Amino acid sequence: MASVKILLYKSKQNSKGQHPIALRITKDRIPKYKFLEYINLIDWNEEKTEVRQSHHSYKLLNNLIDNEYVRAKNLILDFEAKGKKFTASQLMTILKGNRDSMTFSKLAEEYLKEKELSNKRGYSSDVSRVEKFKNFLNGNDIHFENITEALLKRYEVYMKANGLKSKTSRANCLSVVRTIFNKAITEGIVDAEYYPFGKRKLKVKPGKTLKIGLDKEEIKKIETLELEEGSTTWHTRNVFLFSFYLAGIRISDTLHLKWNDIQSGRLYYQMGKNEKPDSLELPEKALHILSRYENDKMNHNDFVFPELKKANLKDPRDIERKINAAAGKFNVHLKKIAKQAEIDKKITNHISRHSFGNIAGSNIPVQMDKNYTGILI
Repeated sequence: MASVKILLYKSKQNSKGQHPIALRITKDRIPKYKFLEYINLIDWNEEKTEVRQSHHSYKLLNNLIDNEYVRAKNLILDFEAKGKKFTASQLMTILKGNRDSMTFSKLAEEYLKEKELSNKRGYSSDVSRVEKFKNFLNGNDIHFENITEALLKRYEVYMKANGLKSKTSRANCLSVVRTIFNKAITEGIVDAEYYPFGKRKLKVKPGKTLKIGLDKEEIKKIETLELEEGSTTWHTRNVFLFSFYLAGIRISDTLHLKWNDIQSGRLYYQMGKNEKPDSLELPEKALHILSRYENDKMNHNDFVFPELKKANLKDPRDIERKINAAAGKFNVHLKKIAKQAEIDKKITNHISRHSFGNIAGSNIPVQMDKNYTGILI
């Protein structure tokens, strides 16, 4: 049951020693306040909860009090009539007018817009994950109080039934819902008591996939495989091995490399995942791969590999789309490479990192610094 009250908030005052008239909404013993106007203590009638005639604008202020009180009562009646759950925070944000009737879809739109404007990677993936949750809701919007643990468990079942077999993929979808819910709590849209994640509630745990890296002999098989120069499979091998020689740098970072990132035999780059700058000495085998692409070099600021040459660099979504498309293409051709090299392991772009770790583990002394250049095999 929610209650509404008008009072003079005496524990707060301005520089003139005046106190604010406050509208207080209490729900589940949690009070929330909206301050209306500051007045002197002498101008307040405690018994009638109104401004005395001694104040020069008493009529105007009393009309304001009446209007705000009626708005609050009607808002509560409206929520109760529709059988909707609500909190004092939610009602107050609506009354204050700055977050009017904020729902999951509206806040998700804000979240995605902020991510797009900040050029953060993963925007396209998050758009897709938000859409999956909306599809689960049959296109209906939902208030945060109604996103319960039971609802999210049904969402997990829904994802499994609709082809999302990977536990990690389902966890990523739930993580986006969790992120947006956290944003709603931070902005006062919903109280933390309604949070459906965490201890004794729904825990988002990505599945652990066993990623088996390649050994030295398998890398040699890939290196010596006879492939048609200039073919997509040939290019795929080059990108994969280049990543491996450079300690398994991520595919997104590899495709972002430009010729001006290479200076005096070293590669200077910024890791996209954590924006950490790094540099690596280029091993001979990596330099050999680079030499195969020099004829396509347009200028010193050109990309080394072709995937982003036609990307709209002012549009992060276009860049992300082209990287995702390239990663998918590479994974298809890496399967062909594995078959031709008679390697009985699943090879993906990411396996270059695990392969480097496997081989380096027994060859790199603990004291070796971060500038280690890779393994020449």
